[in-house]
Amino acid sequence: MTRWGLVCTTNAATEAVLDFAAWHLEAGAHRLFIYLDAPDPRTEAALAAHPRIKVTVTDAAWWEKRNGRPDRHQNRQARNARHAYNQLSRDLDWLGHIDVDEFLLAERPVVDHLAALPPDELTARVRPVELLARGDGDAPGTRSFKTLPLDQARRQHAARACFGHWADHLSGGFLSHVAGKVFVRTGLDRVQIRIHNAFVGEDQNPGMVELPDLPLAHAHAPDWTTFAAHYRFRLDRGSYRSELKPQARGPAALSLNALFAGIEAEGGEPALRAFYEEVGTATPALCNALEAEGTLIRRRFEPKTWRLRHFPGHVDVLVPERQVTPD
Repeated sequence: MTRWGLVCTTNAATEAVLDFAAWHLEAGAHRLFIYLDAPDPRTEAALAAHPRIKVTVTDAAWWEKRNGRPDRHQNRQARNARHAYNQLSRDLDWLGHIDVDEFLLAERPVVDHLAALPPDELTARVRPVELLARGDGDAPGTRSFKTLPLDQARRQHAARACFGHWADHLSGGFLSHVAGKVFVRTGLDRVQIRIHNAFVGEDQNPGMVELPDLPLAHAHAPDWTTFAAHYRFRLDRGSYRSELKPQARGPAALSLNALFAGIEAEGGEPALRAFYEEVGTATPALCNALEAEGTLIRRRFEPKTWRLRHFPGHVDVLVPERQVTPD
């Protein structure tokens, strides 16, 4: 039987980490390798008690044995993914590298998608669908996600129909990455797993196949509070940082960093919140437009339900505020 697992580096709050873990245990993951980017005894204890989870605390002693702690969290993620692949994934057929706010959104078992791939297909890509904040456009019992046409002309057309002038700057209307994440067959030599790609020797994503029926739900900005809490970090060191190129194509496209700077310069936080309401919230207007373009999906999405099954007794509690490293 094909066995698959995931590796993730995080310093999110305990409940968020357990939601991620429980969702993928329920989806059939044989192993989860979770690296805590900072010591967190409560999270560590909860994860370590589960037989299908290997939790690693990447404290000062951990990095001292590995030539020092990389400054950028993206580099720490890649280093940890390589460690999981080389040292821990021997009983798996496939290992995927995703973030704690990403959830495989399968309508049929994940294993079915991976087991069907022929042996010469060494990497498999899952594409993101972006979670919208709750709104009046949601259908009862489900959450709304915007999807991403792979064809660039189709993507641009749909984005213009749904997001108006913002479409010049947001690829498919997305606030975060559009590249997706990868699974890699285990047992290969000289493997490097990065954020969105994998290398086997010098070859990037060798034998790659798309998994179009296995979307990756990205809860990048699931509500305004979360978006605002992560916003400054993302501008400085995360997915909105200044050195990143525009995601959208075309001569008018601005990077997300430049786009947000312009919005703030024009109207401050109220303008930024209005932007978020327009492009990131399940309003009737946006959901209707997305549905008309075939770029809306609605799914049941309540990770907390599975958390209570796989980690009984771990309910939401008030914890001291701490700096979380988002994408």
